[in-house]
Amino acid sequence: MKLPEPPSEQSFPSPLHHPRVATVLGRWLGVAIAICFLTGLLSHFAQVTPGWLTIPTRPASLYRVTQGLHVLSGIVSVPLLLAKLWTVYPKLFAKLPWPPSKQALATALERASILVLVSALALELFIGFLNTLQWYPWPFPFKETHYALAWIIIGALLVHLAVKLPLISTHWRRTSADRTPIPQHPVDSLPPAITGLSRRGLFRTVAGAGTLVGIASIGQSVPAFGPVAVLAPRKPNIGPQGLPVNRTAKDAGVAAVNADWRFTVTGPSPLSYSLDQLRALPQNRSDLPIACVEGWSQGARWEGIRIRDLLRLCGAPEGSPLRVVSMEKGGFYATSELPPQFAEDPLTLLALRLNGSDLDLDHGFPARLIAPNRPGVFQTKWVHRLEVLR
Repeated sequence: MKLPEPPSEQSFPSPLHHPRVATVLGRWLGVAIAICFLTGLLSHFAQVTPGWLTIPTRPASLYRVTQGLHVLSGIVSVPLLLAKLWTVYPKLFAKLPWPPSKQALATALERASILVLVSALALELFIGFLNTLQWYPWPFPFKETHYALAWIIIGALLVHLAVKLPLISTHWRRTSADRTPIPQHPVDSLPPAITGLSRRGLFRTVAGAGTLVGIASIGQSVPAFGPVAVLAPRKPNIGPQGLPVNRTAKDAGVAAVNADWRFTVTGPSPLSYSLDQLRALPQNRSDLPIACVEGWSQGARWEGIRIRDLLRLCGAPEGSPLRVVSMEKGGFYATSELPPQFAEDPLTLLALRLNGSDLDLDHGFPARLIAPNRPGVFQTKWVHRLEVLR
């Protein structure tokens, strides 16, 4: 009995596997990856700031916008990546030229770059999505791995683009040949619903899928879409005092605050206050969002004492950085560093009240930090000490 011939690239005659289709979908995916990469860099540098970079405090909601875009572009990349892979998968059955030649080397390099690109991108999107759920079923650190994978993706993408540049250039613009309907190949085994899908129909389907998952998730950072945000792990206005909670007081090991609680500032002239004494100091208001790395954000009204006023009271030199110390028991963010530009910004508060009432314990009672354009993990809760570092 004669065995059937193995499939080849010619075994997939659908016009939806045409290089023009792959180029268009590649453009869309490339834009999504670029936005995700650039906003991800901003988020990483906001958390791990290199010495040559100064993070600005304004616009006050900048991190809210960029991190929302980061998560949104990552989610939208999923249907784009699946559509792109479906369009080009017949290339997997193309035979390498033989004997070895420059063309064979270029083809092998292309396939290797695609393997690295697809593997890294799939893993990046997978762990990124699980991060929005705050679920980490792996032994490696998320932040460092996520950052390293981003650079691997960009490197593999550049190699892939360099190899495919002639083909991309040929099909970048729509030609008269693309406007002419391509007759469907008679494949009796395929149902009409598949063989009848046009290129334009495929583009509309993919664009619709990307738009749908975007709308179903963006509600975690855009409250207007909250009611339809079925893919959003958090709704921005649900939680104590109308604000979500990532880490509760119980999770942080913080119990109810005793009457002998004191807030201290270590500096040239150390300060110590009870909660009532803090409330007696001049109070200020800041309308600032909480924006978390998981992509959700929510604006709120905060009231408390300006950090720069506390620095003046303790005689700290101008431009002093601070360490903010929480009552949290352990954890990566039990302390945070507050650079001088944030300490001096008039919007940065030691907040005592949220949305018109005293802080809920899960929101950091009796006092927490709130500052403009900072990741939520650095808006330290349950603050009991500020340390002037110089």
